[in-house]
Amino acid sequence: MQPFSAALARAQLTPQQQDVVVAGRRYRADLAAGRVRETSGAGAVDHPIAHVMGGKNVLFFLTPHERGRLQVLPVAYDVRRREWYDVAASALRHFTTVSERAVHWTDPELTFNTSCHGCHVSQLSSNYDVGADSYRTTWAEPGINCETCHGPGEAHIRSKAPADLISTRGFTHDQKNEMCAPCHAKMSPLATAFRPGDHTFDAFDLVGLESPDFHPDGRDLGENYTFTAWRASACARSGQLDCLHCHTSSGGYRFTGAAGANQACLPCHDTQVRDEVAHTHHPGHATTCIDCHMPKSEFARMVRSDHSMRPPTPAATTAFGSPNACNGCHRDKTPAWSDRAVRRWYARDYQAPVLRRGALIAAARKGDWSKLSDMLAAVRGPARDEVTAASLLRLLGSCPADDEKSPAILAAMRDPSPWVRAAAAEATGERPGADVVAALLAMTRDPVRLPRVRAAGALVRLPRSAVSADARADLEAATRELEASLTARADDFASLVNLSVLYGKAGRNSDAETALRRALAIDPNSAAAHLNLGMLLGELGRFAEAEAALRAANKEDPRSAAAAYNLAVIVARDRPDEAVTWSRRASELEPASAKYAAAWAFYRARLSSRRDGGN
Repeated sequence: MQPFSAALARAQLTPQQQDVVVAGRRYRADLAAGRVRETSGAGAVDHPIAHVMGGKNVLFFLTPHERGRLQVLPVAYDVRRREWYDVAASALRHFTTVSERAVHWTDPELTFNTSCHGCHVSQLSSNYDVGADSYRTTWAEPGINCETCHGPGEAHIRSKAPADLISTRGFTHDQKNEMCAPCHAKMSPLATAFRPGDHTFDAFDLVGLESPDFHPDGRDLGENYTFTAWRASACARSGQLDCLHCHTSSGGYRFTGAAGANQACLPCHDTQVRDEVAHTHHPGHATTCIDCHMPKSEFARMVRSDHSMRPPTPAATTAFGSPNACNGCHRDKTPAWSDRAVRRWYARDYQAPVLRRGALIAAARKGDWSKLSDMLAAVRGPARDEVTAASLLRLLGSCPADDEKSPAILAAMRDPSPWVRAAAAEATGERPGADVVAALLAMTRDPVRLPRVRAAGALVRLPRSAVSADARADLEAATRELEASLTARADDFASLVNLSVLYGKAGRNSDAETALRRALAIDPNSAAAHLNLGMLLGELGRFAEAEAALRAANKEDPRSAAAAYNLAVIVARDRPDEAVTWSRRASELEPASAKYAAAWAFYRARLSSRRDGGN
């Protein structure tokens, strides 16, 4: 993050030769004037460039916007290709199962104050005013300064006493890794403060492979900020490796050149590094460990190295469409060709566990529970993979086989990973049995915040009269933490949607509606907020308002089967033919859903009966 200047433009940018066209409007950066000009049929508007954010991959340009917002302008500069491009369009993942469209450049997703948090500047205070929906954002310095990792330094400067600072010298490997996580993890906040040395899961929840931003085998598809993949790495799990082994505290590399890069792996992998040809089967090629074990992928013009550090798995490309290191170089060959090569070179089928875990994730995402026993085996026991276990447990929340799930969920609640324990709480379903309820109540006393708040969320429907006095105090304390976590970011519409779900489960319908109205004030285009508001209003019998909200949800996300299904339910009261149309759409959008198929069949049968003069 740095102020825009003519000197920066001369040194790092080339003039924009062609307009970027977005929704019929044309945008072009005028570097000499320090602005981006927007041209439409209504005329021209100039947006001044105040700040530049980015570095080795991309430079984004920020402009002051209404109500104190710093907005990312719709044109950005690709540093490597030396070209200008459309920011929002570059962020489309091209999912086959999820509908996407580029957001407008004024959307909250492209608001620095809302979405970029404090990862590009130091000691940021958003100073968000809920009532005015406005910001008075300040920060101490652009970029990341010493105090980000070592705490306030004024007393240290005055007294020269090291004790006044947070020293990372005595940190464990996990503490060093978790110090980097707030800016290098795809996560949601649980609290407003995080100090180096704190536990990640006391302050954040982490996104796993339940997200379509990952291929089922864990390779990146969207922007995932490396920490989830890092936790899947056997090197990281060994407890002997941390981020500062390969990176300086300022984010640079400790090693230079191919030989230097390989030195990073020497302490544990001496044989493979020193006998490179025998290991790589690439004589005459100056390969490095990271070429094959940390291949690069690109999303939104930004290049990322895979931090799972797994060996190349071309078979996963065939199975899941994920990238692999072999075909990253051998672009003229097929994944099958690469697969035959690695199987010929290595007797052990090292790809099998990756394929097995990826197949379970892929099936769970589709709601295919034919492999349920394998899924349950994968979430428990000492051999379980943490990332796979946490991700499967979250996906298992929609599996109806509660009795079959319970033993595995109970076992996962005792997992050494707080992430897995929390995911187990999420998997308990709407009507957990008495043994699961007892385990959830015990989890409200967990030493880590994330399991506590997830347990509270799972117990939100439990009558307090059914809980002993001692357990009730722990549950109420965890519930307060849960509510605080959902309001930690008052300007985050997604948190407000989640808060509304919590209120709805607790029967606090008025609070749920208020949270959803607030979410829509922040982001009027939120399909999730419109959908949840429509369902809530339908339950309250306010059918006209519910229909309007559900139609808005469908407009924002035409591939939402839930919006189509709920519209069918609403209009079925007086428009049976339209109920057939919407229920059919829901079933076609999610053909594996028995619920949607049954609704379509029911409304068709009822319409046919009415036309035939039946009841």
